[in-house]
Amino acid sequence: MKKIIYSVFALLAIGSSTLFAQKTISIKGNIHDHETPLAGAIVRVEGTNINTVTDENGNYEINTAPGTYTLAASYLGYYQKTANVRLEENQDGKQDFELSSKELGEVVVLGSRGGGRSRLETPVPVDVIDGQTLKDVPQVSLTQILNYVVPSFNSNTQVISDGTDHIDPATLRGLGPDQVLVLINGKRRHTTSLININGTVGKGSVGADLNAIPTSAIKRIEVLRDGAAAQYGSDAIAGVINIILEDSTDQLKFNASTGANISRNSEGDIDGERVDVDANYGIKLGDKGGFLNLAGVYNYRKPTNRQKEFTGTIFTDYNRPDLYPNPTGADITDEELARRGETRADYVSRIGQSESRGGALFFNSVIPVKNETEFYAFGGLNYRQGESTAFRRQPAQLTQNISEIYPDGYLPLIVTNNYDKSLATGIRGKVSGWNVDFSNTYGNNKIDFTTENSLNASLGKSSPTSFDAGGYSFTQNTTNLDIDRNFADALSGVNVAFGLEHRYENYIIRQGEESSYRDYGKATQIGTDADGNPIYVSDINGSVQTLFAENGSAYAGGAQAFPGFRPENAVDARRSSFAAYGDVEVNFTPQWLVAGALRFENYSDFGSTLNWKLSTRYKFNDILSVRAAANTGFRAPSLHQRYFSATSSVWTDGVIVQSGTFTNDSRAAKLLGIPKLKEEKSFSVSGGLTANFGKFKATVDGYFIRIDDRIIYTGQFTGSNAAEASAQDKEIYQLLYQVGASSARFFANAIDTETKGIDAVLTYQDQLGKGNLRIDLSGTFSKTNVVGDVHSSTILAGKENSYLDRASRIYIESATPRVKVNLSLNYSLDKWSFLLRNVYFGSTDAATNIEADAQTYDPRIITDLVVGYDFNKNLKLSVGSNNVFDIYPDKNNAGNRGAGYFIYSRTGQQFGFNGRYVFARIGLTI
Repeated sequence: MKKIIYSVFALLAIGSSTLFAQKTISIKGNIHDHETPLAGAIVRVEGTNINTVTDENGNYEINTAPGTYTLAASYLGYYQKTANVRLEENQDGKQDFELSSKELGEVVVLGSRGGGRSRLETPVPVDVIDGQTLKDVPQVSLTQILNYVVPSFNSNTQVISDGTDHIDPATLRGLGPDQVLVLINGKRRHTTSLININGTVGKGSVGADLNAIPTSAIKRIEVLRDGAAAQYGSDAIAGVINIILEDSTDQLKFNASTGANISRNSEGDIDGERVDVDANYGIKLGDKGGFLNLAGVYNYRKPTNRQKEFTGTIFTDYNRPDLYPNPTGADITDEELARRGETRADYVSRIGQSESRGGALFFNSVIPVKNETEFYAFGGLNYRQGESTAFRRQPAQLTQNISEIYPDGYLPLIVTNNYDKSLATGIRGKVSGWNVDFSNTYGNNKIDFTTENSLNASLGKSSPTSFDAGGYSFTQNTTNLDIDRNFADALSGVNVAFGLEHRYENYIIRQGEESSYRDYGKATQIGTDADGNPIYVSDINGSVQTLFAENGSAYAGGAQAFPGFRPENAVDARRSSFAAYGDVEVNFTPQWLVAGALRFENYSDFGSTLNWKLSTRYKFNDILSVRAAANTGFRAPSLHQRYFSATSSVWTDGVIVQSGTFTNDSRAAKLLGIPKLKEEKSFSVSGGLTANFGKFKATVDGYFIRIDDRIIYTGQFTGSNAAEASAQDKEIYQLLYQVGASSARFFANAIDTETKGIDAVLTYQDQLGKGNLRIDLSGTFSKTNVVGDVHSSTILAGKENSYLDRASRIYIESATPRVKVNLSLNYSLDKWSFLLRNVYFGSTDAATNIEADAQTYDPRIITDLVVGYDFNKNLKLSVGSNNVFDIYPDKNNAGNRGAGYFIYSRTGQQFGFNGRYVFARIGLTI
């Protein structure tokens, strides 16, 4: 199968041969590796336009004139070889070549439409992670694997962040989750329907759910670390992640893994237990290279909790009317706990990873039709049910609790049902010498929310404890026509590509059941009775509160922790876009490559954009090359950012508040002068060098990225009902009151940013003793800064610190490590294999608006160790640990802990705070 794929790529790279007019004698020969002939290998006469390809038996023939020539033989996935041949009059020449294969992981197709290249020969940096690497590490989920393998990639499991607890935001080069494009087999992957609105990295963004793709379905991953919007369209500002699906056949691969956190902070010495089972099997379809590969996975993980005790008020004298007949709200927590024989540890929340259970099924297939034409299809289904928690409601919180239902308070649960499906189909082949690929890619993500173990306090004792809170859905359908051709006889090879793309998107918010969002205490006065007493009618938007707790404050409405989506939040929004692109790669000489791309894109909701890219690579010799690129890019505002609205519980500087998100066409947005969203625009340059000394290889690349009109999720604006308040503030206050919120947030093109960095990747591979040693040292050093003034309206003069608050700035600039270094040592000896890896996570900052609580978390080194043993060629056992030495980040200072919730930071995470993870894995191949 590998030989067929390489042959196809080689044929795509060759147009027609140009021969000398003088045809008197010839050079013949055969090209092969140590086992088989190589069909489609390229043979070039250096310094001329003479070239040809080998036939199905690896044979070639070049007709030329007498003289001395240098022949170069090359084949995708193999090292090039050269030989000098001297031709005498009337005497044919003969020259065979045996080529040595490169590591498969070095050959990449991402970023070029002119065929694959070694990762050391690409004009922009590309990381390659092969499928075996995905299986030989302690991490299981794809985001966590990449977090420990690719230094410029960052992702951590979030806590107390609603749906984001189940979909880990992922960043590249320190930019946002929505500024990296994800492809599968080169086709655009849809994003999740979830928008991150709580206190996490990537706040206000929408990204792809990488964990929806089972690792058993992946052959390799290519990570392009350069802007590529001119090639692939919106979102590719930071780079592109291309996931190549498995295509193996006649082999069943089965893996079962189990592990847990065995840490000094684990509950009961062990927690976070998980089980992962996956399988992959492929079958051949016909005898012309067709196949169907199937992959499936089932996984389950238990939650963790790292909160030790709640330090706030648990009981007040209102909770004990038998002892305090005249309550004043005094804190009686310590006395009541002593009387009950309990401790503060009995009233904690759950601050750690969420509980999750689910599975996925993916497929990848190719069916040859005829005349170098093939039909292909791939896609999959994923379902995950997650259970995360909110902050515990204590008995003392009288307006949020009904003691008859929960006398000791309660821990609200947010249950998500996450459905993901995708299907790509296409047909590709040759038409009049051109390679034509016509495809359609469909993707949908749907998330339904249920709020459990909760209540609607405004319903009193009749409140249900479980609520359908509504949900999201996002659909994307992309149709592509891609055409390219390689002209081998032009200069040293010219590849021309062009194409069209149409994309349709649909975003839906489904409202929840009435009891999940309504405040039943709100009313409107319609008159007075005969005694002059007011007459009230229940009104969801009423301005009068009629239901009060024992302390005289109004009962809260809606499901506690995660109120349902209101009727006015419900939306069914659509848009479409059309794009046309051109792409040219010119090999002026075998050493000098120049590539350029131009892309025009028009969106139905905000207009058009034109972007370009120019890149080059020059090979001084077989060892040293230099490369550079410059490009413009864009990111279209997501439909989520344009149409999302909701009221949610937000942890802000030690206080839980109800905050409303309003769309940019809402009355609240108009009052504050917040404009309609438009696209983000970027300009970036990069440059670097690559070196190949055989056993030792190195790449070093620097980059600069400027993003204008970057979309942020604003800080919180508040109104006022004070007599002296302005009419504007009074109207904002009333709008917030109607949706049960105390503050308002929006999406806005508010800032410009600049990102600078250096990425370096060094590898060394050699035989050590009787075994093989591979050393990988890679690192990223980056810094993002907000530059210039905040783009606020004149109406917001003086409120710029609310538009871009301090915490939001930190999320953008320093909430993820700006320095990350990975040193991995792999050693294999007979049936044994060993992985020792150290990852240096640089410092991060706490995202807080209170300057006195400013905190920087010091760097940490996390050590992974895996030992594997092959019982035979079919059975392998691996045991090991992530975070062998049970390292934790710095503890929060008092101001960032809240009421004892967060011992470790949830905003400036480096590697999480679950501690040591120990696992065992068995792999079976049949």
